[in-house]
Amino acid sequence: MMRRTNPFDDFEELFERMSRQFDEMGRQFDRSGMMAQVRHEMAIDVTDHDGEIVVTVDLPGYEKEDIALSVANRTLTVEATRELDEERAEGEYLRRERRHESARRTIRLPETVDEDGASASYHNGVLTVTLPKRDAEPDDSRRIDID
Repeated sequence: MMRRTNPFDDFEELFERMSRQFDEMGRQFDRSGMMAQVRHEMAIDVTDHDGEIVVTVDLPGYEKEDIALSVANRTLTVEATRELDEERAEGEYLRRERRHESARRTIRLPETVDEDGASASYHNGVLTVTLPKRDAEPDDSRRIDID
């Protein structure tokens, strides 16, 4: 079976790379405009297996309930938000940045997947999303008879 290629895949890959770079630049600055420590909050791997695409995401420190996943139109979105405990450490805070954290990544998938067959697991800070490939893209074309 011959695989269809989308001539815009190169552009989509370029825009995804640019989006990641802008996200990274934004994380380098805190709210006051000062340089903050660079953190890689959501590293991902996308692997192609015979009949499925597997996305592995590092989300250390989050609970399963903190994570939201959605998939549509060859795009997987991973969002994670957490509120940290309000227990106060002994002493007075001079700087506090650990109250609320969130991370979001949108991943363009290399092939069409079966959204209904998707599954996910979360263990030891690693999220694994398994997306079965769809056999073929639905043909939305319509034949026109010539009179």
